[in-house]
Amino acid sequence: MTTIPADPPRADLPPEPHTPPASKPTSLRRVAAASSIGTTIEFYDFFIYGTAAALVFPTVFFPAADEVTGTIASFATFAVAFFARPVGAMLFGHFGDRIGRKRTLVWTLLIMGLATVAMGLLPGYESGVFGFAESGIGIGAPIALVVLRFLQGFAVGGEWAGATLLTAEYAPAGKRGLYAMFPQLGPAFAFFLSSLTFLIASLTLGETSSAFLDYGWRIPFILSFALVAVGLWVRLAVAETPVFRDVQRRKALEAAASDGPASNEPALPFLDAFRHQWKEILIAGGALASLFSLFYMGTAFLTNYGTKSLDLSRTFVLSAGMIAAIVFGLSTAASAMWSDRVGRRRVILTSCAIAVPWALVLFPILEIGGGFAFVIGLTGTLLIFGIAYGPAGALLPELFEARYRYTGAGMGYNLAGIFGGAIPPLIAAPLIAGPGAIWVGVLLAGLSAISVVCTILIVETKDKAMRAATESPEEEPALVG
Repeated sequence: MTTIPADPPRADLPPEPHTPPASKPTSLRRVAAASSIGTTIEFYDFFIYGTAAALVFPTVFFPAADEVTGTIASFATFAVAFFARPVGAMLFGHFGDRIGRKRTLVWTLLIMGLATVAMGLLPGYESGVFGFAESGIGIGAPIALVVLRFLQGFAVGGEWAGATLLTAEYAPAGKRGLYAMFPQLGPAFAFFLSSLTFLIASLTLGETSSAFLDYGWRIPFILSFALVAVGLWVRLAVAETPVFRDVQRRKALEAAASDGPASNEPALPFLDAFRHQWKEILIAGGALASLFSLFYMGTAFLTNYGTKSLDLSRTFVLSAGMIAAIVFGLSTAASAMWSDRVGRRRVILTSCAIAVPWALVLFPILEIGGGFAFVIGLTGTLLIFGIAYGPAGALLPELFEARYRYTGAGMGYNLAGIFGGAIPPLIAAPLIAGPGAIWVGVLLAGLSAISVVCTILIVETKDKAMRAATESPEEEPALVG
């Protein structure tokens, strides 16, 4: 089992504060588990919302609307989280760059878990919770849903960057793609679990049973409490990353030498990130827009499309989601390891290039009808997504300097979330009801074409050193060409 020993003493740096001289080494296996379990729980909470938004929220929270309007309203609440994510990235990035990756990740996990459990206890528009109330709370129900959804997005905005930094900053040279793979596997595990829990609830309560609409859909949300407890136990056992400890020791040395705060310590990391690496933030957002559009169309919108437009059973659609999640996980792992050999940019560019024609044929394939066509469409979408998602976990931390790496990586990632994750599912429903589903494919193909261009502009990062040893305010990276 590989371990990361405590950093060796260096003559130019003071001893690390609050750390015993012989600290216990951190196992890379433990780091991988902490990052993977944490992102699994965070994205499980995030995805069960998407599944519920597709299957039950139009009825539970928007009963007065017609089917199309209810679906649009439901996915509008889904989109709220993507606009909250950059806010979370800035706030949690600030604390992640100032006080550490580990402590910040504990807070993102707690906020996500509490918001998700609260959703499971939220009364519907017209009905109570578990029969304890005879009537709902009217317009207060969708308003409360939006607030809780905002908190979910807020937490996820800070989670992803911290989890990828946890592995990327611990990983040995030449293996960052491999170790950054573990937090990237979290969404695949989460999509499988969210589909499984909804499938069990549906099979137990019946496909058309009112019990599923009354309380069955709430069970996956409330079960999140147990998962959060496990995640906290694993995450608290991991020490702060060696890269961040090195940054902190350098700050302490500068402060001691100048009898004041370190001169290059960013008061607001997000301002320094935008000042020094705004190109990387914008281009990363464009490069990963295709990734987000494929994933959230696959995990959320196609669930609704399969049940409402293709008349497939809820149990079949959820089972197909579990199959697609396995393929997604395998493609994520393979592409992450491949990127250590050929580079991050080449792998992500491959995904974006394939996504352009795939987006144009996706809905014609789905409209063939039948379960097999749906499985092909859903699995193919998540397969292509996984090819880009695997190396993204190493690429974004490599793009940014250590002193504002948490903030920069989070901002780039969540900017892509707005472009590709919030807008397409929201626009897709009226497009299908109006001009036709093929225009959804045109939208996805356009986003993927933008991602091709942005990916070409990124200079390869796989050989970049993650340590802060060579950093200075004047030495800015040339990572975008």
